[in-house]
Amino acid sequence: MSERMLVAVFATPVASFLLRYGKDLGYTTVLVEPDGARATDVENGIEAVSTVPGLGADADVVVTDHDRLELGEVLKAVLDRPARWVGVLGNPRHAGPHVVALKALDVPDAEIARVHRPVGLNIGSRTPPEIAIATLAGLLADRNGRPGGFEF
Repeated sequence: MSERMLVAVFATPVASFLLRYGKDLGYTTVLVEPDGARATDVENGIEAVSTVPGLGADADVVVTDHDRLELGEVLKAVLDRPARWVGVLGNPRHAGPHVVALKALDVPDAEIARVHRPVGLNIGSRTPPEIAIATLAGLLADRNGRPGGFEF
């Protein structure tokens, strides 16, 4: 079995909790933050890089800020790799800005369709730690072929 990798894109409070909890779950954790000045609060043992690293088929990628100007470029770089799962945080009642950003970069519709939105289980999460838990629970359910929730 290959090593599981969790990549959080953009330094945000949610990314901080995702990576902290992901490390506890056995993921190799990486923060991708194109603006090095924003990657100032990285916990010990979590790698911070400015560009998307090589991602294998066992990598899960979560974009934690859908309002960043770099959204399209970073997502395109992620989709150019065989990541297992790619998602963008955001309110499901609003159109995802990643679609327009990727279309502007001529990313094919089939590749855009690889991007999950919303991410995580619907547990009513509001705070960064709750969003991180819901997201990681969703990733674990997906990895294990389960729908999540309380129905078995």
